[in-house]
This record gives sequence, structure tokens and C-alpha cells, in this order.
Amino acid sequence: MIIMAIDFGHVRTGVAVSDATELLASPVGTVTERKDEVLLKKLAVIAKERRAEMLVVGLPRNMDGSCGDSAKRCEALGNALGEMTGLPVTMWDERLTTVSAIGYLNQTDTRGKKRKAVVDTVSAVIILEDYLRRRKNGIGL
Repeated sequence: MIIMAIDFGHVRTGVAVSDATELLASPVGTVTERKDEVLLKKLAVIAKERRAEMLVVGLPRNMDGSCGDSAKRCEALGNALGEMTGLPVTMWDERLTTVSAIGYLNQTDTRGKKRKAVVDTVSAVIILEDYLRRRKNGIGL
């Protein structure tokens, strides 16, 4: 099954996609858009182009596990995208994903504008890798 992961942001949204065997998570890119309606349309196009069969949306829970405003926004956008595309949506805990992405980018000495351009995409890949690993092992689903 081809699974598309989304790391919603207020300005930039990262996108990653798996292969049909669910072994690899590959970066698709970053969508820069402030208007939610336009963003959802762009993501629906990407999902169709990539032949996605399922969506995994990063859910930025607070460290205590509660859902703040950002998590509620991501859940609403994920549900709206699911309705728009007709695809099933799984919300996935993404706590510390951006921190991990920054760590990876530090290791590759990716800094400044270049980092800003790719951190959301790297975060989407991390979300998808985590989801695929747990799906494969049947943990936390």
C-alpha cells in the first residue's frame, strides 16, 4: 500500500510517501502555503499523483500527551483532506519529530535557508518511517 505522510505547518508542510511494499519512506517535498483551503487542494493533487492509498498525518501532541491548538488544527486538516481525497487518515503522534529532523540536518551540516526549506520534509519522512516500522511490527496501531 502506498502511504503518504504529512507534517502540517503554519507556512510549510512536509510530505513523504512510501513505496508499495511499505519498506521505504521517500521525501516528496515541502508545500509552502498559508491558506488551509489551498494547501488541502495541493496535497490532494500530490496524493493523487503519487497514487496514495492512505494518509498519515503528524499529530503534534504536547509532551504530556494532551492536544493543544496545533494538534487540533492538524486533526481538522487531516480529516478535511481525508474527506477531499476519499482516503483513510491515521493521526500519528509526532512528538519530537522536528527535533530529530534538526539533528539529522546538523549531522549533514545543513544550515540556514537550506535547512528551513527541508526540515518539514525530513519530519514527514521520520513520521512515515515511524509509522511503517510500527505497522510492520504491529505495535501501537
